[in-house]
Amino acid sequence: MLSARVVTKSVAYEHAGVKLEGYLAYDDTKVSADKKAPGVLVIPEWWGLTDYPKDRAEQLAKLGYVAFAADMYGAGVTTADPKKAGELAGQFYGKPLMAERAQAGLDQLLATGLVEPARVAAIGYCFGGSTAQALAYSGAPLAGIVSFHGSLIPASAEAAAKNQAKFLVCHGAVDPFISAEEIAAFMKGMNDGKFDYQFISYAGAVHAFSNPGADKIAQATGVPIAYHAAADRRSWAHMKGFFQEIFQTKK
Repeated sequence: MLSARVVTKSVAYEHAGVKLEGYLAYDDTKVSADKKAPGVLVIPEWWGLTDYPKDRAEQLAKLGYVAFAADMYGAGVTTADPKKAGELAGQFYGKPLMAERAQAGLDQLLATGLVEPARVAAIGYCFGGSTAQALAYSGAPLAGIVSFHGSLIPASAEAAAKNQAKFLVCHGAVDPFISAEEIAAFMKGMNDGKFDYQFISYAGAVHAFSNPGADKIAQATGVPIAYHAAADRRSWAHMKGFFQEIFQTKK
């Protein structure tokens, strides 16, 4: 039996005149052009395409998926400054560009020739979780999306009509950035739009609960985020179960 051998490579691409550089990961003992696998688009936090989303792509590759960590900002553009991160992410919220830039990453994932087009999902962290929602609302051909501690975007009737994805929303139960009113508005959009969704809250978890580097970031910046090991472990397990379901039914 072959042991896992994760292949990783940087992928240059372009969208709307912006040069981008994503990160592809897959296990070449499980995946090839003759043996395609489900694909997962990974959308980073507002810090940009740092090591964290790349690590997640590699974890997904070890599970047998073809993973592509998208670049939302531009090749090499990352930051550790919350003010700068807010400026970078701010150009996307409430604008078509959010879904369009994510779609450019999805196109790169599909262009690998390693992915079954009917079995593709998107996951995202914080800003990336919001972006995964926006991508689904645009009508992208996704079997499902997973939002890890993402801001919540309520679905319009138009978004509900276009959406093809099942939703898994992994939320920190005491996240200070997401108000009860925002949760209620999101849930109303899900219910009114008859989405197939799961909304799971993790006790004691705040924003960025899945990122093992969150505590260091919080110490350096004062941003109220924190790693929560139990929430990280549980949300990853919930994601794996969700993928087993959506990829089985999308054959």
